[in-house]
Amino acid sequence: MSNANQNDSNQNFAQQQNGNEQIGATDMPTSAFPGGFQAIATAYGDYAKKSFEDTKSFAEKLASVRSFDKAVEVQTEFAKSAFETFVRETQKIGALYGDLAKQSCKPFGGFAARMPTTNR
Repeated sequence: MSNANQNDSNQNFAQQQNGNEQIGATDMPTSAFPGGFQAIATAYGDYAKKSFEDTKSFAEKLASVRSFDKAVEVQTEFAKSAFETFVRETQKIGALYGDLAKQSCKPFGGFAARMPTTNR
């Protein structure tokens, strides 16, 4: 085998190995999905449960109020608390989505680093 043929053979083998590594890298992110989705689903469930309990408590307090001023006060407290809880839980869930995106893209970082540059 001549040197030119040997070099071509080595290049083809290297490209095939690189392709196999890339295919393997695409399989890895799927293992991060179940845990990430489970954490997000749990966070949504916890928020829904807390929201329901807070609303139930608010309705009970509002039913026991005897004056208009007290009703406005109870409603204001509930609105403030509900908004704070919403913002806090939204930030928490957003962070979980961010972590899931980072985990799913992590294997592709090595792939991009190995890509040959082209001068066109």
